Amino acid sequence: MTDTRATALQAAFGPLEARACAAPPDRLSLRDHVVSAEIGAFQEERGQAQRLRVSIVVELAAPQGAGDDVDGILSYDRLTEAIDRTLASARYDLVETLAEGIAARVLRAPQAERVFVRVEKLDRGPGALGVEIVRTRQAGEPLPPEPGRAPAILLADPAEPLAPALAAIAPGALVILPALPATERPAARGMAARRIALLEIEQAAWALLATAPDLSVVASRTELDWALAQGRRVLWAPGKLVLDTPGAPETAEGPELAAWIVSELGAGQLYLHGSVAVPAACRVPVTRL
Repeated sequence: MTDTRATALQAAFGPLEARACAAPPDRLSLRDHVVSAEIGAFQEERGQAQRLRVSIVVELAAPQGAGDDVDGILSYDRLTEAIDRTLASARYDLVETLAEGIAARVLRAPQAERVFVRVEKLDRGPGALGVEIVRTRQAGEPLPPEPGRAPAILLADPAEPLAPALAAIAPGALVILPALPATERPAARGMAARRIALLEIEQAAWALLATAPDLSVVASRTELDWALAQGRRVLWAPGKLVLDTPGAPETAEGPELAAWIVSELGAGQLYLHGSVAVPAACRVPVTRL
């Protein structure tokens, strides 16, 4: 390891005050995260789980005015998710290969400029045996897509019972979008009408939650991504994401929002519930329940 890289690792994993005068980039860190996994090249390590301690430090791109919005930053969940998905993707002989996989997943995030990963085995001797790596995403390098099962979308009729529809859908990640309720709304035009309609959809999401308390209501893209990565079923309150995303539908009609979120999330299936209308431009299979 070169002196420059060793210095970078020491700065990344060392105390904050040790680098206070160096004016480094902002960093996001996950330290001493302990997981259990089967890993190792020796025969005696096969078929047995052992503890791994993982630390990650990410150097971030210059902030672009995200403020206090969770969708504008790199979430801590992306770090634990990188560990979990890498471990789930294969059985590893080497902690070096595991560290490479974790680093590659972290660098998929657009905010990540450079990542430091330390992986240590805790059960193979009197101390912690491990590896530390530094990886940088080169300027202009394309981000490979994150593999994984595509979620499904359910466009739900808020006037119909939800339980039968949920029972008919196979387990897995599912985003439930209530259709715009057929109620009388205040007279309004333009942005006012759009916001009123989005608020009605969000009210419908909370009303559906009362009938299905094992679900949860999510609003931000960060919450959506985390829930889908966990294979969860969630009710989507669309106002925040729709209003924050350029190119989102100007209308709050359910079919248009459903087709849009299918595209945004790379969904593989759209389910229709009750009497909701079929989206005019949807490029995935559509099933009416």
